[in-house]
Amino acid sequence: MLPPAAAAHRADQAAEMAAIVHRQRTLPEQADRLERLAGSSLATAGTPEQRATIRLLKSDVEKQARLPQRLVEELARAAVEGQQAWVAARASSSWEGLRPHLVRMFALKREQAACQRPDLDPYDALLDDYEPGARWRGVAERFALLREVIVPLVQACIGSSRRPDDGLFSQRVYPVDAQQAFVREVAKRIGFDFNRGRLDTTAHPFCTSLGPNDCRITTRWNDRFLPTALFGVLHEAGHGLYEQGLPREWYGLPPGESASLGIHESQSRLWENSIGRSRPFWNWCLPLAKAAFPQALGEVGVEEFHDALMVVRPSFIRVEADEVTYNLHVMLRFDLERAVVHGELAVDDLPDAWNERFERDFGMRPPDNAHGVLQDIHWSAGLIGYFPTYTLGTMFASQLLAAIRRAIPDLDAGLATGRFDELLGWLRREVHAEGRMLESEPLIERVTGMPVSGTWLAESLRERYGRAYGL
Repeated sequence: MLPPAAAAHRADQAAEMAAIVHRQRTLPEQADRLERLAGSSLATAGTPEQRATIRLLKSDVEKQARLPQRLVEELARAAVEGQQAWVAARASSSWEGLRPHLVRMFALKREQAACQRPDLDPYDALLDDYEPGARWRGVAERFALLREVIVPLVQACIGSSRRPDDGLFSQRVYPVDAQQAFVREVAKRIGFDFNRGRLDTTAHPFCTSLGPNDCRITTRWNDRFLPTALFGVLHEAGHGLYEQGLPREWYGLPPGESASLGIHESQSRLWENSIGRSRPFWNWCLPLAKAAFPQALGEVGVEEFHDALMVVRPSFIRVEADEVTYNLHVMLRFDLERAVVHGELAVDDLPDAWNERFERDFGMRPPDNAHGVLQDIHWSAGLIGYFPTYTLGTMFASQLLAAIRRAIPDLDAGLATGRFDELLGWLRREVHAEGRMLESEPLIERVTGMPVSGTWLAESLRERYGRAYGL
């Protein structure tokens, strides 16, 4: 909503606020208090929440204290200026409009990594901000194994003579006012508490919490393609259910915070894909959809509707990608940003590197930079190390679903009748209630009883889409 001319002043405001927060977090007396707590009996004999709070707050403060205030201010200012430059650059597909901002941002993020975690590889230091404990080599190995499944699956789906048809979405009209009522009802039915949250309109869907009882989710609308808003809301409501499930009494402290962005993404991807694209879910939800859109869906059956959700169609835009090709988008960004951080790829060479990799993975070349290197806001906003959490979260979601099915044998019967309490209750107990007391991999291993692996995601994609395409 920021007017273009306001960017410079907003950047100054952001820099000053970042400096104030940095000074408060790194006060010597705060470090002294945490040091005393770390040496007290609470650190060894307190409750699990108390022990985790002491350990993690001390680590957070030490990490923050390694950053000079000048760098904190520069990062905040560069993020605002970079985001505004990205808006204009993407609108005009102008790489030169964004290039100097990315050069500056990547340099600042390398400096941040060197200051904040000098003991780590620079990319690992940045990744650790979003996925604590994760290391790029392990992530790359998992992604490579997943890629070995996805690339041939995409090719097989494209080449199959049997192809699901999503024409009932793309060739019919879904009035926006009816969509708004429909998706709100779906979010409410799966458990999103509108007494503690809101649903609003935005250019790019997101979820944010402004307090323990103030969770905001957003979506965008397309009256010619129902999945845009529907799956956007299921995704963001998944984030929102996690936020609303965190222990309120610990809000602002580690036991009341999310474990990682990967765990956060596991919740959104579980509701969006594992649940929202399942046949049992649509046995329950299709009557609601038909009541909301009688002209578009009046004669449509569950089989036809569910088949339309299984289309695999490579596209240039990540946020519009189908479930199978989506992770190829993430892997591309992960590899490119890591190469820039490691000095193996110059920022100037990103557009060509992007296009060459995209053509290799998807068999088509972006027509312009707006459909290629300029499409995401992450790099211009300084969110470097963020991208891999999308696919990590998708992997976690599939592994969690396997554990859920063991714990709730009649899960599909519940979904088919619109009973989500048992599923949400399991997630509340096993995932949400843990807050940030465990890193993501130990949390997934404890909950599922298995080491983290992409096997469940690979098998799920191969089985469901193989069936849809007759493979």
